Amino acid sequence: MAEQRSPVDPKAVAAAEARLLSGPARKRAEQILDSLCDPSRLRIVQALLATPLTVSELSRVISKTRAATSQHLRVLRDVGAVTAQRRGQFVVYSLSENASAEVLESVAGAFDQLRSA
Repeated sequence: MAEQRSPVDPKAVAAAEARLLSGPARKRAEQILDSLCDPSRLRIVQALLATPLTVSELSRVISKTRAATSQHLRVLRDVGAVTAQRRGQFVVYSLSENASAEVLESVAGAFDQLRSA
């Protein structure tokens, strides 16, 4: 009788498992990805890739109320992807210069490929 091989390669499984994030890095990755789960937040990141904007400007760009836009910005600020800077009577939002923003920029940039599809 021929020897049957297992359909699972333990070395492949171990290599794949070693590549997965774990602990705090996994939790951070999940938070960052969750922050983009709403299409409006993806649009905010795309808009801020072009230029810093106020809530009023962002609400116009993404076609949402100022209140809704502020809530989306809060989520992005909570993961450290967006920073706010007061300029006179206005608060201007921009993408931060940390890993969270870099991940979101990369994701938003990947969606740019859909423009030519």
